[in-house]
Amino acid sequence: MVKIKVFFILFLIALTACNKQVNNKDKSNKNNQQEENKQAQKKPATPKVVLITLDGVRWQELFSGADSLLVSNDKYVKDTAVLASHFWAKKPSKRREVLFPFMWSYIARNGVIYGNRKEGNKVNLTNNRWFSYPGYSEILCGLADDKRIKSNAKIDNPNKTILELVNNSEVYKNKVAAFASWDVFPSIINRTRSKLPINAGFESADRTTGISAIEKQLNSYQKQTPSPWHNVRLDVFTHNYALNYMKEKHPDLVYIAYGETDDFAHDGKYDQYLNAIKRSDTFIKDLWNFVQNDTYYKNNTTFIITTDHGRGTVPLETWKHHGNNLKDHGKTYTIKGSDQVWLAAFGSGIKKQGEIKNENQLYSNQIATTIENILKVDVLTGEASKKNYHLLIKLFYTLIQKKRLPGKRKSFVLFLYCR
Repeated sequence: MVKIKVFFILFLIALTACNKQVNNKDKSNKNNQQEENKQAQKKPATPKVVLITLDGVRWQELFSGADSLLVSNDKYVKDTAVLASHFWAKKPSKRREVLFPFMWSYIARNGVIYGNRKEGNKVNLTNNRWFSYPGYSEILCGLADDKRIKSNAKIDNPNKTILELVNNSEVYKNKVAAFASWDVFPSIINRTRSKLPINAGFESADRTTGISAIEKQLNSYQKQTPSPWHNVRLDVFTHNYALNYMKEKHPDLVYIAYGETDDFAHDGKYDQYLNAIKRSDTFIKDLWNFVQNDTYYKNNTTFIITTDHGRGTVPLETWKHHGNNLKDHGKTYTIKGSDQVWLAAFGSGIKKQGEIKNENQLYSNQIATTIENILKVDVLTGEASKKNYHLLIKLFYTLIQKKRLPGKRKSFVLFLYCR
């Protein structure tokens, strides 16, 4: 009996010692976890970028709203009275606020808008084609390639986009995605080579990891909804596929290409062109509201918005078209003004400058290198890496720091800090 008591006492002592070791280990693990959390909080969050394009939206509508020569023209408007009630006002400043409410109520106060040529502020393409594939390629690749990019045919882009290059970096691997209404984008971004997740045209959400209930619903609705065009889906699907993917996967670089505006313009439907513009403005607001209410993106995301080309103005009917050195029935013609574009940016690091009204010249080929610098990577090579940093100087103030830029950018940094 005594032996049993002694054994039991020894067992309790051993058990107590074991519990102390476990508790000490738990405390140690807890302390280590707390220290890791502190270090993680000290570490700056990875920057994010949302690049958005509105296909073929003229700078004239952005800065002046509905065109007085078109809004009451029954050749291009089904019901002029209804359209006027929705979009017309005597002052251009009021018209643009009605057409782009988020752009002019929020972005203009919290970001920057370039391209009002009436103020001498210009943004231009550098490619000499002035239509979609070359325009998008210039934006995404940081260079014009007129010799090889000369049509809208579904030919894989020989140039690497900023999307592909960023995705190939160690920091952003598998953190890039693209969504587009036009079915040529898998070729523009070269899905075959880049292996990027791209949802474009009439494609359904389809991931090896499975899709959400919302995506299943979107897939079903898209199949049931007719589009006016054979190669462009309605933007509402592009928008919601993108938004849902951002909620589910939290990519760091997202490209969203809305397309309705250009196709309604080609169809000569000015009323639908304006309606599509206003929907796009609402989509951008929707994305921004999500970003600012999501802890992953909040206060660390930059939005850049632009277009792939402009449109004509004179003669009036050229508002429907765009392009340079176009051939038709043996004749060559150019739609003047379709190389004139615009640019807006807001969010993390963007100066609150509003509409820029001084004389200035920016180009679409500067956007890729701007994204490169926001994300703090060094991925562009060749011609695309040699662009001047005029756009960066104008747009940013908190993102540009000596420690964030590679050696080849030092002269630019010195110039910036000497201003």
